[in-house]
Parts: sequence; C-alpha cells; structure tokens
Amino acid sequence: MNSVCAMKRTFKTKHILLSLMAVQILVLVSIGSGVLQLLFSLVSYCEDHKQPLRSTWNTPSTNIRHVTQFNNTRPHIIFILADDLGYRDVGYHGSRIRTPNIDRLAMSGIRLENYYTQAVCSPTRGQLLTGRYQIHTGFQWVLWPASPRGLSLGETTIAEKLRETGYATHIVGKWHLGYFKNNYLPTNRGFDSFFGFLAGHGDHYTHRATFNKMEGYDLMENDKRADMSKYNGTYSTTLFTNKVKQIIQKHNPEKPLFIYLPYQAVHGPLQVPDKYIRMYKNPFVNETRETYAGMVTCMDQGIGQIVKSLKKKGMWNNTLLIFSSDNGGKYEAGASNFPLRGEKCDMWEGGIRVPGFVHSELINKEMAGTVSNELMHVTDWFPTLLRAAGGTINGTKPLDGYDQWETLMYGKPGPRTEILHDILPLNKRRIDTLYDNVLNSTFRASIRIGDWKLMKGHPGSTTPRRPDRNFTTNVWLYNIANDPEETTELSDLYPEKVQTMLQRIEYYRKGMVPCPYIRADRRADPRRRRGFWEPWL
Repeated sequence: MNSVCAMKRTFKTKHILLSLMAVQILVLVSIGSGVLQLLFSLVSYCEDHKQPLRSTWNTPSTNIRHVTQFNNTRPHIIFILADDLGYRDVGYHGSRIRTPNIDRLAMSGIRLENYYTQAVCSPTRGQLLTGRYQIHTGFQWVLWPASPRGLSLGETTIAEKLRETGYATHIVGKWHLGYFKNNYLPTNRGFDSFFGFLAGHGDHYTHRATFNKMEGYDLMENDKRADMSKYNGTYSTTLFTNKVKQIIQKHNPEKPLFIYLPYQAVHGPLQVPDKYIRMYKNPFVNETRETYAGMVTCMDQGIGQIVKSLKKKGMWNNTLLIFSSDNGGKYEAGASNFPLRGEKCDMWEGGIRVPGFVHSELINKEMAGTVSNELMHVTDWFPTLLRAAGGTINGTKPLDGYDQWETLMYGKPGPRTEILHDILPLNKRRIDTLYDNVLNSTFRASIRIGDWKLMKGHPGSTTPRRPDRNFTTNVWLYNIANDPEETTELSDLYPEKVQTMLQRIEYYRKGMVPCPYIRADRRADPRRRRGFWEPWL
C-alpha cells in the first residue's frame, strides 16, 4: 500500500513539473522567437567559454564580447570619412553650402555634437582603424608619400575584426597609412578589396601626386597599378562613388557588408566640375570658397547616390551609416570652422571638433532626429561598430576607444570622460617654469577631462578670427562646455586644475611608444616604378 502511494506521489510530482515546463514554453513562445534565439545564443556562448552570463561591454578592455545585433541580424556598415571638411560646412550647422543628403541623414539620425578626431589626416585614420591613441601606435605624424613606414603590422584593424565576424570588407578612397612594403597595403590589413590612392593628396582628375620633386600616378586596384586609360580624367569623388555603387550592386545582401569610404574630397587641390562652381557664384564672392563649396556639394550628391543604391538593392533598412570628417577645415583652402577657434593642424577646437552623425533605420525611434552631446572620440568607433556587428575584440591590443553603443541607441550617459588629444614634442622655444615641475611645457600636448580642456606648448596656427600671435604662456585652460569658442583662458584662476591635468598628460606620456619622423626615401620615386607610387622595399 505504501509503495502504491509513493508511486502516485511521484507520478503527481512529475505531472506538475511537466505542466510547469509546458507553461514556460508557452510563455517563451508568446514572447517571440527573437527572445528564444537570444537565449539559445547566450547559453551556447557560455557553454563555449565556460563562464556565467554577465555584461562585459565596459571598454576600454580586452575581453569585450557581444552576441546579439540589430534584430538578430548583422547590419551592413558604411563609414564615410570626408577629408578636411570644416565644422561649419554642412547645412545642418547653418552653412549656405548645399548638403541636402547629408542634412537629411543627420537630421533623421543622431548628430554627434561633442565629437573629436585628431588634428591631421594620418593619425585620425590610424586611430579609427585600430581604436588606439596615436601615442600607443607611434603614428603621430602626417605620412608623406615617400615615407618608409606605416601603421604597425602588430596593430589589428577593424576590417580584420569585422572579417572575422563574417563581413565582406572593402575600402574605396584614401589609405594614407603606409605602403612602403606590400604587407602594409589595405588588402593585407583586413580588406577584401581596395580601390583608391595610397598617399595623402593628389590631382582629383589625373590622379597624380607630387612630393619632393617626385611625381607619379597614385591609384591602385587591390595591390596592382590601376589601368589609367580607364580612370585618367574622371573626378575623384565621382570615381569613388561609382566604385562603391558597383560593390553594392554585386554584393549578396545575405552577407554583412563593411565599406570604408574615405573620400579625397574636400582636400586640396581645390578642383571640381564647373557645374558645381556655378552653383555658388552668387552666395560667395571668394573664388576659393566657391570651389570648396562645390566640392562639398559634389560629395553630398555622391552620398545620396550611395543611399539610393542601398535602397535599390534592398539593403538600406539593415544599414548603419556613419559620417565624419578626419579633422577640421583649412581656412586658406576655403573651409570654415565657425564658430570654433582654429583650423586643421591645431589643438584649438576648430582643428579637432568635426561634423559627425550616425543614421540607420534600425535606430531606436526615440533617438532618431536627436543630438548627442556625450563626449566621443574617433577611437570609439572600433569597439562600438564591433558591438553592432556582434564581434569580439579578443586578440587586439588594449583599446583607448569606448563602446558608445548604449549611448547612441538609447541615449544613456556616455562612458567616456576624457580624451587625450595629443602629445607631440614640437615647440622648444618657450619655457614656463611654473608648470615644468610636472611636465616640460615645451611639449605640445592637449587633454580634455570632463568639461575642461588643457593645452600646452604651441596650440597651433591662428585664424582670421584670432589674429594675435603674441602668446605669453605655454599653458591654456578652457571650460569647453561654457566656452566652446575658447575665448576666456582660465589657467591663472585654476592653477590646481592645471596641475592635475598636466599630471594626467604625464601619465599618458610615460606610456608612449617611439614616434620617429622618418625622412623621404628617394627609392620611392615613381620614375623607378613605371610611373606609380607603390611599394618599393
């Protein structure tokens, strides 16, 4: 009798357990298949790595992992980098330059209004692709065409990490990260294909570059010389736009796509088809400004064509598009950084604070059309884009970039509280003994901590809005939140803050790697290489 009762109790217990399991399954099904996929992915991930579920996206870090993406799919990523575009020179910043496509994307996306790059080309590009400060890569100088160096082969690029995740990776446009040996070429740094130029400047029509009495073509298809009979005479913005459109047209939408499009525009020489110049004969009386404005509008139209191609291919609704300039504009080249002080090459805001935005149909609807004032730096794209793609930073060196995904998608407070703008041993003419007890103030350096920005050494050139060159100090302190135009210097009022910020610069200086400035190598002369700039060692 007792055994029969025990059997009944056991049967009843099993029945209850089965009923509870059935209810749980029904609840899960009602929530949706997406949640099930998420749970299965998380469980599988933890089994593979033998560790409990937990949030690990707290960058900079070396153990960042992520499992899910937009709607359980990996978005196509288009990163458009303008060259020398001024802060003012987009319509949504109040410019008279016509940028309807950029404006439409920015105003319906997330505008980044506290966003920084480096003051010049190569360092920005190196930090974008590695997520690491230039003091940690040794890539602090502009790279000239015949320089026998490049972005260290020990650095992992975002193209390599995205390709690991299953992305097709392409670069169209300006490389400018070294090419003296074949293994420094883009196709050996994580990109499946490359069409563009290797150095930092060149004629927009002939695609020839001149440096130090050396001249030659600078246009490559993958690791080969481009067929100049096909491309000579085609304007660079048009050429690069068409190449991107071809990549999109040929791409299988089922495979995630990463296109890095560093346009040559609007870098000098100032050249653009006449129809774009004619658009600005009335708004501007300055011929330089007219040509520059035409270059910006031509680039804007190219961006509009790329968006249309993505829509036609059925890829637009699953695309994440990022737009950024590489540094501030140059006044003598027609650009404007108004109302910011300074220009390209400067540590003033006009040299490093640039237009930038994110657009995607996948963005949280509450965030679309908003402005982000959270502090952001170009190094942040590395972990942020890997987060979006479901990638991992395993195998990279320690990052200086922060994952900004939660900030961009949901408006959460940003993780970044400081930016090392630069440390560069340039100016040795002035000494300020007040602050030399912390760090030799003849070094050029700048740091942002919270609302405060400190510059030391010579901060850069002056501009028509700030003509005074009689600097009397080597240290400048500004509250950027209250004074983004840098009109009121405060170092005398806050000497303790100056000391604290100099100490932070010293902390970074101690972790610097060598950044040699290597002179041009005459062996790079295109006359020795069938008229092309290409690897020579």
